[in-house]
Amino acid sequence: MATMYFLVTSPLYRQFDAMWELEWAFGEDAKVKRTPYPGVILVTVPMERDAALEAIRAYETTAIHRAIPLDEMIPTDKGRIIEQGFEMARERIAEGEAFAVRCKRRGNKVSSSKDIERELGARIVDELGAVVNLDYPKKIVKVEILGNRTGISVITPDEIIDKDVLE
Repeated sequence: MATMYFLVTSPLYRQFDAMWELEWAFGEDAKVKRTPYPGVILVTVPMERDAALEAIRAYETTAIHRAIPLDEMIPTDKGRIIEQGFEMARERIAEGEAFAVRCKRRGNKVSSSKDIERELGARIVDELGAVVNLDYPKKIVKVEILGNRTGISVITPDEIIDKDVLE
């Protein structure tokens, strides 16, 4: 069985509610962990991608703002991030397909998220022949840096799950 990761955001004052909701949505096998970053939760789920996405989409929540699927978690190293991101893009982005690289940096292990976006994006364009479209990409190479760990995935825009937080 595959392992999926999710980076989940919630309002700071609802973080523990969000953690409970995630445990209920994914079941007892999910590992839900706070990160050192307020309102940011990392979830490890022993599920296939489609089943995991459906579980969080279908579950009625009140404290979860966004859930971003991540396929891999690796140590934070700029060269390794670019290499792993490229290998994932090679498998999922076709020649001529519109894409964007989105990198969110938390912590200071990497100096600039923009550098990663530019370098990884340039390599995908040069070696795969894909086309950058920052406004309406068909695929997003998502890089989430969480201090010394980094999550990476290649997703479609509709796989990023936005939910309403109820007060």
